Amino acid sequence: MDTMSVNVATVRSATSVAGARESARHFLEGLLHPIAAEAADTVVLVVSELVTNALRHGGGTCTLDLTAHPDNIEVAVHDRSPQAPRMRTPDLNGGTGGFGWPMVNRLARATAVSRRTGGKTVSALLAR
Repeated sequence: MDTMSVNVATVRSATSVAGARESARHFLEGLLHPIAAEAADTVVLVVSELVTNALRHGGGTCTLDLTAHPDNIEVAVHDRSPQAPRMRTPDLNGGTGGFGWPMVNRLARATAVSRRTGGKTVSALLAR
């Protein structure tokens, strides 16, 4: 099993999210059993969304863990907020979001939110 852990900077910027995406691409490229390009793009998209949400709503810092299982890639993001993501009506005019969590749930085989001491872990299981 291939695993990797990446700490995302506390800076709330595109650089932190871009770094997480690049780390995910690097992880996927290094797998012993590569995944299809479309599946890799999906993993990177979910990483981008979960890390963005963690930085925006989870206290400004997070940890990204990627794990390759035989049939799945697991994306897990740990942050300091106890608040679980929630489905809400997307804001089409004000730019306050509401699109990401539903998208992650549609792309993933399964999602989970686990409370832990000092925050939570949001994870998504994606097809290889």
